[in-house]
Order: sequence, then C-alpha cells, then structure tokens
Amino acid sequence: MAARLASVRGVRAVSLGGSRARGTHHPGSDWDLGVYYRGALDVPALAALAAEVTGSPVEVAGPGGWGPWVDGGAWLRVDGAAVDWILRDLDRVERVWEECRQGRYEVGTQPGHPLGFWSPAYAGEVALCRVLADPHGELTALRTAAGSYPEPLRAALTGAVWEADFSVAAARKVTRAGVRDPLFVSLCLSRAFGVLVQGLLAHHRVWCLHEKGSVAVAAALPDTPRDFADRVARALAAPAPEAVAEAAALVRETVAVLETVRDA
Repeated sequence: MAARLASVRGVRAVSLGGSRARGTHHPGSDWDLGVYYRGALDVPALAALAAEVTGSPVEVAGPGGWGPWVDGGAWLRVDGAAVDWILRDLDRVERVWEECRQGRYEVGTQPGHPLGFWSPAYAGEVALCRVLADPHGELTALRTAAGSYPEPLRAALTGAVWEADFSVAAARKVTRAGVRDPLFVSLCLSRAFGVLVQGLLAHHRVWCLHEKGSVAVAAALPDTPRDFADRVARALAAPAPEAVAEAAALVRETVAVLETVRDA
C-alpha cells in the first residue's frame, strides 16, 4: 500500500506512525500511514486507490479538509483492519522543523486536539515514524535530523510553563469571587495541566504528539511530581476550590523540576 501511495502524483513519502511504529500497539490498533506530499496532490487518484483496496467508495479529505493542522486523509477498513491515511504537507513539516531548531513553535486550533495542536508534533511524528516509502530520500533525511531533540525548543517549552500559573490564577480569581463557572475553571485547569505536560516532556527531550495519553507519559518520567497523573485526575474531578489548590501545588512542584533545565 505504501508503494502504491508513493506513486500518486504529489506524494513524496509514506510512513508508519502511531503505536505500531513505536511497538506499543495491541492487536486491534489502527495502522496510521503518514502520506507526505508537496504541491498539488492528486486527491481523485487517492480516492480511486482507497476504493480499490477497500472494495467500496471512500471519501478522501484533501489538504485542509480536516482542519488547519491535520491536513486531511481517509479512514479505511482493509481486510477487517482499520487503516488511516493522514496527509502531511512536507514543505510545511520542514518549515516547522526549522522553527523547532530555533526554539519557535505554534499552538493552533484543531478538531480532535482539545488543548490545541502544538506544532512540534510534526517533528515528533517524523522522529518516531518508520519510513515505508521514500523514493527521493527526503523523509529519511528529515527523520535522521529530528532524531536529536533541539535544545532551543526544549528551552522554549520548559520556559513556557509560566502560562500554567497564569491559568490557575485565572481560575482562582473566578472561584474566590463566588462565581459558579465550571466550564471556565475546568478549561483553565486543563490548559494548565497541558502546559505542564509539554514542559515535562520537553525537559526529558520526549516528543509530545497528542494530548491523549500524555499525562501518563509525563507521570512515568524521572523527577515528575509525586502521583502526578492521580493528582491531575483528582483535581479535574474535585469542586472548584480544591481543584484550584491542587493545580497550584502541581504547578509549583513542576516549575521546581523544570528550573533544573538551565543547568542540565
């Protein structure tokens, strides 16, 4: 399938991503294929190939069809297995990688990413993938480069944890005013925890690809505040005053860990 995808006009390379690339999959895990393209992509040819391998018509979302960051693609069932094609603009991925090397990143709105799409995920996907088809060697070269986590990006993400304290302060202000606004408070605390996770993973030079499962990954890293995952879960389930207090404590403890990045 990867070889046939690579023959479609505009496609430059195909990779295997997700749990199957990392060896953490289970029998029912999806097969995630990153379809890296440049310029005009022959979406009708992709749809024809999808229909052929599945035996029925398949809707293929072209670039931008799934949002500004998750370009598009298709969800297939092939011989009973779930196979996802995920489009990636290789020009854009390369630009994001250069920005990561310089310590710059973006966080954009994207369906399926409730805390936003953090642009370094593009580089992380490449770094952790298995290249399946790459006739021009472009994705392989980028994967080799992304194998080393950029120190400027590490400094930028660990330095950005100030936002977690700001979010907790905003939640505390509403709570102390006696205003019942559970949506605002929960969003503030969720954002704070997401920022802490990004900082902790960057501190250990671990790529973060998605919010899903990221708290557990951070909790398993050395030096992470004690019972991190359980405390996040308790805070998000607790009444507002207790939740804000727990979040504030986690911010303080995490910042203390990340302050060591200056000397690491």
